[in-house]
Amino acid sequence: MSIPRLPSAAYVAALSRLPQLGPARLRVLLEGREPDEVWKELCAGRLPEAVLERIAARAPRVQCNALVETWRRVAVGLDPAIYWRAHIDAGVGVTVFGSPSFPEVFAADDDPPMVLFWKGDLDHLAGLRAAIVGTRQASRYGRDVAFGLGRDLAAAGVAVVSGLALGIDGAAHSGVIDAATAPPIAVVGSGLDRVYPRAHGALWRQVIECGVVISEYPLGAPAAAWQFPARNRLIATLADAVVVVESQHTGGAMGTAVEAARRGRVVMAVPGPVTSAGSDGTNQLLVDGCAPARDASDVLVALGRDAVPRRKSIETRARPLPAAAVVLEQVPWQPAPIEQLLLATGLDLGTLAVHLDELEAGGWIAQRAGWVERIGRTDG
Repeated sequence: MSIPRLPSAAYVAALSRLPQLGPARLRVLLEGREPDEVWKELCAGRLPEAVLERIAARAPRVQCNALVETWRRVAVGLDPAIYWRAHIDAGVGVTVFGSPSFPEVFAADDDPPMVLFWKGDLDHLAGLRAAIVGTRQASRYGRDVAFGLGRDLAAAGVAVVSGLALGIDGAAHSGVIDAATAPPIAVVGSGLDRVYPRAHGALWRQVIECGVVISEYPLGAPAAAWQFPARNRLIATLADAVVVVESQHTGGAMGTAVEAARRGRVVMAVPGPVTSAGSDGTNQLLVDGCAPARDASDVLVALGRDAVPRRKSIETRARPLPAAAVVLEQVPWQPAPIEQLLLATGLDLGTLAVHLDELEAGGWIAQRAGWVERIGRTDG
């Protein structure tokens, strides 16, 4: 098979498109060898015995042989020159480990990516960075906190890193966009032509326009569950501090916190309601000794920066009237059915509804389909 003369990055991009070839296996294939030679070997279905042994270290050899055969079939049908041109035409930048353009923050890590794909401006990685992460099934409380943290950290000149996922990630980057100051930085787990989740298509475009979106995966690579833990380590690598806003005991955000702690990064957590399963993980981080992140001031202090003035969530909201304030005290920080408030307050449905409407108009609570949730504070 005739292999056209292409930059090394073109072959690394093609290699990264092969199925089940994640960052660790790509590192094994490329260690001490030129990417074009590796490509030729795969197209011929032959790999050095030492490489096969390392790939098969965690799987039976028969499975390893089948995987190499799969790689051979896919590689034979993939033209590196055409694939490289597709990245150029799509405006996707490509840089490989060891090249001058490869970001130092990743090169210095003990688990670096072998290749990075990006859209936007990679120079935005310079400067102070804080990651805001959390559950996809975020409460209104969690989304509001994430939005405020993203907005205020960006306003203070800190680049906010997140994964563009639903829930906390998206809320944080929406806050950054709202601030229109420091750039948003996103690390995703799919090819940059595979927007995931689709609901965040507009947010992806906004992040690209004023920041940068980064991936280890080339064009055409779909989002797959096994790719997100690898994505999370890159978020932890980038961040000078990781703030977990809302998370259960397990999940991607907690994994990011573990990766960050292993790298000596600051890990912080937003306190949450003790009755909410969505705050089990964050509250446990606080018990374990992580610093609380009540707002951007706390994060900036942890980063060694001057604090911004502490925002009060009610500074633009009218205080509720006394009768409504009594109702507010019974509204939990996570969604609860109206029936629960009827029992707690002893009010009839009509009276309760009037007070809830007043509280919602004042920005204290959110209501939807018979459920109510507190989103404001009574301090200040």
